[in-house]
Amino acid sequence: MTELDDAYALCYEKMKTHSATFSKAFHFLPVKQRRAVWAIYAFCRQADDIVDDEGEMFTKRRKLKTFEQQFDQMLVDKDVSQPEWLALKDVFNQFHVNPSDFKDQLKGQAFDLRTKRFVTVEELEQYSYFVASTVGLMLLPILAPKDHHALRESAIALGKGMQLTNILRDVGEDLQRDKIYLPLDLMNEYGVTEEQLKAGVVDQSFIDLWEAVARKAEHYYDQSLEQLDVYPNEARFSVYGATIMYREILQAIRMEKYDVFSRKIYVDDQRKKEILAQLRLLTK
Repeated sequence: MTELDDAYALCYEKMKTHSATFSKAFHFLPVKQRRAVWAIYAFCRQADDIVDDEGEMFTKRRKLKTFEQQFDQMLVDKDVSQPEWLALKDVFNQFHVNPSDFKDQLKGQAFDLRTKRFVTVEELEQYSYFVASTVGLMLLPILAPKDHHALRESAIALGKGMQLTNILRDVGEDLQRDKIYLPLDLMNEYGVTEEQLKAGVVDQSFIDLWEAVARKAEHYYDQSLEQLDVYPNEARFSVYGATIMYREILQAIRMEKYDVFSRKIYVDDQRKKEILAQLRLLTK
């Protein structure tokens, strides 16, 4: 194996370890595109890890700034040695990816560092664009090289749906970091207090609030699939698979009676296999 192969392998291990859903969904892409997805995932994972680290806020801000500077340096350097940057540099050399989407991702991460509460739905959706829709925009030139401009709104919608799903799944985990992503205007509308969330109370008011956000996520999933036929055949399965498997997280939470406080709920491997088998039949 070459140094570049090793770099991509490291990116793949990060993706397989931290996101089995994405790993399974994009497994069927051609090798060139699949490797590019690994590298982009590794970039996003590194940024996420900086923000989620338990260190001091000043240290995390400094690390995120350093990470952004390393990205900028990668763009202009011909010779790159660090594995993750080596793989990402190769992606930039092969595909028409837009550096602005990567920079916007980092803007979202910086916003996450300085924000503990969200006041309005609009604020939450803007945040979701920066931290999640940008991932879809990064991937579009890989998944649909000829039509990525036409698919922009589809990718933005899918990212928002996925981020809202993450928020609904991680309510309890986020509370441990003194974070509440559920917007205050919706909490007030459904009569849910911060104290109730901290106590882990799952009553009808919380379920109604949770479902209100879930409906927004499902609307975005529906919107993202409206242009599925624009994707090339080799990418269509992966996009559809990622959408359906991520959407299934919402159903898994419903099956667990909305207990998003005591543990993190996943779609089990058996269900993922069933979904993938169904998708193969639908996309033949």
